[in-house]
Amino acid sequence: MQRRLVAEFFGTFWLVFGGCGSAIFAAAFPQLGIGFTGVSFAFGLTVLTMAYAVGHISGGHFNPAVTLGLWSAGRCASKHVLPYMVVQVVGAVAAAVLLWLIASGKPDWAPSGFASNGYGDLSPGKYSMVACFVAEALLTFFFLMIIIGTTSKGAATGFAGIPIGLALTLIHLISIPITNTSVNPARSTSQALFGGAEYVGQLWLFWIAPLAGAFLAGIVARALYEPADAVDTVVEEMRRA
Repeated sequence: MQRRLVAEFFGTFWLVFGGCGSAIFAAAFPQLGIGFTGVSFAFGLTVLTMAYAVGHISGGHFNPAVTLGLWSAGRCASKHVLPYMVVQVVGAVAAAVLLWLIASGKPDWAPSGFASNGYGDLSPGKYSMVACFVAEALLTFFFLMIIIGTTSKGAATGFAGIPIGLALTLIHLISIPITNTSVNPARSTSQALFGGAEYVGQLWLFWIAPLAGAFLAGIVARALYEPADAVDTVVEEMRRA
């Protein structure tokens, strides 16, 4: 368990540091900004790289919604759920602390939301609360369906990290203008703590919507894919006990 939790810590840390860091430092850098497309690929690359780096240790969740979704699909042991979620939030917050430390070293720097997620007035495109809730739940649902499908029996062995990383890239390409893209409660929590009280006040949506979408995906996956014993990886081919 200790090795699993360390792997989840580093995986979630890298996701937040790389993904949110690209938004904070590089998205609008004068004349050389990477924009929404660059940020989307940054998030996908963080998952892709850490899935292969530590996914074989912990399963490569890096996201409380992924942990819950895999549990509801029978792909994650119950004893791992709460410890995984706690260490994922800790890893995300640790990344946010270092992002703040680095960013505040620039003269006249202002947080400007600190890559936080929001709805209504805090949505990049001013989308309503209902629109943002639907988007987050739906996109998390399909994210989990892709994770479960690409790690099911019959899927290409050892290649799951690629479609999973690309799926997260696509999700960001769709939803950055809507919510600044969460589909990950740990990522949302870490940035909201530094983004300001108004973002903390909207944090409930970025827990409930992703968790609901992930849980539903797990239930659907139970009916769609072959029954399996609980397994602990989203990278390697599913192995029966």
